[in-house]
Amino acid sequence: MASTNRLPGAGRKILFEILSYLDANAAGPRFGRLSIQGRRDIETPNFFAVTSRGVVPHLTPDVVSAYTQIGGVHMALEDFVERAMNGTPPIMNCPGPSPLHTFTALPKSLPSLLAPRRTPAVSAPNGNSNTAISIFTSTGFQFLSNKSYISYIEMLRPDIAIALADVPYSALPGTKRVAKMGDRTQEWLSQLLSEKREAQVVFAPVLPIDFLDQSEYLNNIADDLADEVSGLAFYDSNLLPDIPATTAISKLPRLSLDEPSSPRQILRQISLGMDVFTVPFIGFATDAGIALTFRFPRPPPTGVAISNGAGALQLGVDMWPAVHSTSVTPLDTSCACYTCTSHHRAYVQHLLSAKEMLGWVLLQVHNHYILSEFFTAIRESIKNGTFDADCEEFQTIYESELPEKSGQGPRVRGYHFKSEGPGEPKKNKAAWGNLGSDDQEIDGGLVPDEPASELEEKGFAEKMED
Repeated sequence: MASTNRLPGAGRKILFEILSYLDANAAGPRFGRLSIQGRRDIETPNFFAVTSRGVVPHLTPDVVSAYTQIGGVHMALEDFVERAMNGTPPIMNCPGPSPLHTFTALPKSLPSLLAPRRTPAVSAPNGNSNTAISIFTSTGFQFLSNKSYISYIEMLRPDIAIALADVPYSALPGTKRVAKMGDRTQEWLSQLLSEKREAQVVFAPVLPIDFLDQSEYLNNIADDLADEVSGLAFYDSNLLPDIPATTAISKLPRLSLDEPSSPRQILRQISLGMDVFTVPFIGFATDAGIALTFRFPRPPPTGVAISNGAGALQLGVDMWPAVHSTSVTPLDTSCACYTCTSHHRAYVQHLLSAKEMLGWVLLQVHNHYILSEFFTAIRESIKNGTFDADCEEFQTIYESELPEKSGQGPRVRGYHFKSEGPGEPKKNKAAWGNLGSDDQEIDGGLVPDEPASELEEKGFAEKMED
């Protein structure tokens, strides 16, 4: 069945159309189009690339523009405000109609999505308060108030801003904490909507707690704020079936911040009606030296699939083993990305072994292309009405999780991890060590035995006079 659903206030900066779905009265996959003024249209389901300090890891903006097909980029405010406690962050001094795009040199065609925290976020030692949340910048933890967040949105002007949410990233919240989460998030969203620019697009967060525990907050969005909210950002995709299909917010675009760890989890969320994703496992796979090779719903006839020995096909190939050092085949023989059409496995394996950054660049280009093709095939499947059958076939053919890494990736960035206490092993191996083993005795030769006068006669050094 096909129909078109437009958001209330279609003359605004954003328009979302549901072009095809299986059942309008039940949670299910849907094919749509997200249009943002001045940016490239995004067909959904699709994904936004996760950034680190304003860039897609390993990829420069010109490479993103030339060799990837990503729908947009997800940026975290905590990546830019490490100097907020002692002055004005440099990004706030950037000129132009879209300072966030200008500062990050982002291609003009790509939409930008600004969230307060990264995905995945590092848990903070201090909890949130009634007016602020705890964020993790490159210089440590600090608080971000809703008032400050609104002012940053006003200055940076992202295409989409996710409202502040009272989300604990560590232990499960207790009963009293759950009650506060909905009240705080509702107050912060209302404040943002009342103080933002008229054209600013805002996605309302849906908290990772039971639907009944935040029903008052969600009903307030549906009844009073539906014309002002342009989308929903889900921290828990399991809540999708609880959104009533008869309310206005059921027609809003849905963003997943639920961090799927495998293609199967992406398919599950799409089957519940998710539209746009952030997919951190692409970066994890690239850093691990894994080239993704999965297709939806099955590998193409020209592809060379690798089995795990038990019948199921692997989702990717670990490029660290020496077996690839003499292989002149592409990472994936059926892939048309820049890496597969210009280089072979032996070259990529050599770059990884030599710790050359180009190795991870080529893998990142390839992995983003594979995921873009994955979502393209999913959209075709939804349009053809074969999504459920194709998902079953995919799950039969492929493994459920990505392969384990066997090599050491690039140096871990410290602001992405929190120290867990004394005795914790180092995230990065030492670049060099002692000459010889630790128990090897030094048998002279390093310190001369002759007196200074004899060394001077031999021309080894010049004796200094007192």
